[in-house]
Amino acid sequence: MRTQSPVEQALQASELRAAFLRYTREAYALLPALERPRILDLGCGSGSATIELARLSEGQIVGIDTDASALAELQRRIDEEDLGDRVRALNASLFDVAWADQSFDLLWEEGVLHLLDPAQSLPACQRLLEPAGFFVMHETVAWFEGVRDHLGTIGLGIFNQLLLPGRCWWTDYYAPLEARIRAFRKEHGDVESAELAQHEREIAMVKADPDRFDCGFFVLHRSRDSARSS
Repeated sequence: MRTQSPVEQALQASELRAAFLRYTREAYALLPALERPRILDLGCGSGSATIELARLSEGQIVGIDTDASALAELQRRIDEEDLGDRVRALNASLFDVAWADQSFDLLWEEGVLHLLDPAQSLPACQRLLEPAGFFVMHETVAWFEGVRDHLGTIGLGIFNQLLLPGRCWWTDYYAPLEARIRAFRKEHGDVESAELAQHEREIAMVKADPDRFDCGFFVLHRSRDSARSS
């Protein structure tokens, strides 16, 4: 098992993040029954959602990310849970992969697409979906509203949605994390740590405007008509 740094041990940010997996489960339940789906988890990071998708489905799952250290943690979890026959970690971006059109039944992403240009990323995602495939996004409501009108033009329709409680990223994640950082600094002093600095930048951003980070899971589907015309 990987040894955690003193900062990781004190903050346990992954524990706070894992609490949000209940929403991943609720969002997956909005989908129709999928028999052994081929799933692509975009920007999977260390794989919390990837592993949860493996538990929820009997499908084949590929998690892609450009962060090699995060993928190493995902691979550790794959090995630990003996999921190597169904789950694969791949160091790649959405634009690197050379999969054929319609390679997946389900695309999943949690907080990644807002970092990319939707004019490029959304068509790239649509291309990978089989006819009548599904695409689940976990993004802020504001970001999703900004791309909503574009979805229909590339053959993606809104199937369902799950809105998270207002300000939950602040109340359930960043505020407790801020308290843990405060306790850590009280005990250890004003230590220099890239990990702490990154957390503190995120905390400051969300704390300044918690409502801006209200989010939801948006379940999209690819229409068969778009598959015929693409």
